Amino acid sequence: MFGPLKRKKVLRNQNREYKVRNYRDFTTDRDLISFKLSIGESDLLIKANRNLITVSKDLLVRFRHEIISYMLRNTFFKNSLKPVKEDEKAPEIIHKMMKVGELCNVGPMAAVAGAIAESVGSELLKYSPEVIIENGGDIFVKSRSIRKVSIFAGNSPLSQKVFLNIDARENSLGICTSSGTVGPSLSFGKADAVTILSQSTALADAAATAIGNIVQRKEDIDSGLKYAKNINGVLGAVIIKDDRIGFWGNIEFGIIENNCI
Repeated sequence: MFGPLKRKKVLRNQNREYKVRNYRDFTTDRDLISFKLSIGESDLLIKANRNLITVSKDLLVRFRHEIISYMLRNTFFKNSLKPVKEDEKAPEIIHKMMKVGELCNVGPMAAVAGAIAESVGSELLKYSPEVIIENGGDIFVKSRSIRKVSIFAGNSPLSQKVFLNIDARENSLGICTSSGTVGPSLSFGKADAVTILSQSTALADAAATAIGNIVQRKEDIDSGLKYAKNINGVLGAVIIKDDRIGFWGNIEFGIIENNCI
């Protein structure tokens, strides 16, 4: 989820309740230093072992410039809701978005928030052994300890009642959430939350969009989980619709009591 720059957020549904950034209490990480970075449509919450605001800004400017410049030259890239053919001359972040779009059968801009979080986060690991970046509900994590991440699911009674134990000690992980009932995102489904885990944050973002498009009713949760199983690189999935939740994959979860984890 990324704002107007992200294709799946271009259309706005005025019937939805949008709670701005309430989900940012997403993980237990009081041992890290937090700072925010906003440029244009990008609004990042970054956590690391030290304040890296200057280098983070330079990285965000660089990756945004690559994406925006490519969109201006190739309008099909910005507007397509279907996969587009990879361009050998495109920057690496564009290649990444195209590749995961093809894997998930969605347009490349469905992965833009995850791709930015992943690209900035991977570079920041040169300066800090632990990095967590949240970009509109899409999260990049590399940590020396297990982190707990709660799932925001709008008006569902399960919203922020379920947490995932995220073990990103050996490899970085992406935890991305798409919703058809919360926020201004363009979604063809009605899931309160589809959360995807992958070593690629860009892939997790694209997969969350693709699976979110499937879920119209509680009865569609199983179909969404089945779709997740067939996407190469997806490690796990959580789908919430109303008062029902479904899990698949290498997921360790718990229940939050008294709003405390």
